[in-house]
Amino acid sequence: MTMIVRDFRPADAEAVAAARRSAFPYLVTTAETVTWEVAGAPAERQYRLLVAEVDGQVVGSSEIGVFHESEEPGLAFANTSVRTDTLGRGVGSALVTAAEEWLAGLGAAKIFAWTVEAPHAVTFAERRGYRRGRSSRVQRLDLTTAALPPLDPHGLPDGVELRTAADFLNDPRPLYEADVECTEDEPDDVPAGRLPYDQWITLTWEHPSLDRELTTVAVVDGTVAAYSVAHTDGRGSYWSGMTGTLRAFRGRGLAKLAKNDALHRARAAGCREAFTGNDGDNQPMLAINKWFGYEPAVTEWRYVRELAA
Repeated sequence: MTMIVRDFRPADAEAVAAARRSAFPYLVTTAETVTWEVAGAPAERQYRLLVAEVDGQVVGSSEIGVFHESEEPGLAFANTSVRTDTLGRGVGSALVTAAEEWLAGLGAAKIFAWTVEAPHAVTFAERRGYRRGRSSRVQRLDLTTAALPPLDPHGLPDGVELRTAADFLNDPRPLYEADVECTEDEPDDVPAGRLPYDQWITLTWEHPSLDRELTTVAVVDGTVAAYSVAHTDGRGSYWSGMTGTLRAFRGRGLAKLAKNDALHRARAAGCREAFTGNDGDNQPMLAINKWFGYEPAVTEWRYVRELAA
């Protein structure tokens, strides 16, 4: 077996996407998103995509970089995917070793990495000195059989209107302001500052998997109050990128309204599976997704290694 680790080339995009889908079947990822991530990453992120090639075939990758938006310096990430039919051949070790060496050279003090709760993945991380942090619960809803709450035939509450992200093409800033506020309240291991508008446009609004027609926005008396983001892959999968309600509008069921509308739109558009991920401590969203009928799919853990130690 001949294996090399090298930098990503555009021709690798489909193989990298296939490896990610093999390792994390619930992710919405395509060759287009892989290419976009490399080309569109802010310079401050120091983003790099490594691939592992075995006997001339790309079978895994590791996306690495720094949390440039973090208020704490020295935080980096290295998320590795290996095609499941090539596990146990040293591919993951080669990728992670290369990633750690490069990030250490950038002065990283901590490296964060997501992994699934599976014996081989947990053992791999802990043997390399990573310790377990926060969890994310990935859930699945079969849209072909799900008994979604019917759309209210009697209309919406007074002052409430449901729109789509496509209605904000001329001015997405209200969605930016809503997303920034809701993201600030998300539990996370990495303290982040406010993402600048231009970077939000690049990283969120222009994401190739963002489906603006399926992304629902609840507007109250003309003000964005809640939203449910839809990412799709053209293969029948739908991922809830984020569902949030602004602080001033919480407790009124607007997140449920937005998400229900988005799920109905997704099913009508031909999506067969809906996935979502919630922090293990985010009880409000876990309860909402259970109410919709989502079932547990897998638990992810965020591991961290302190390089100085």
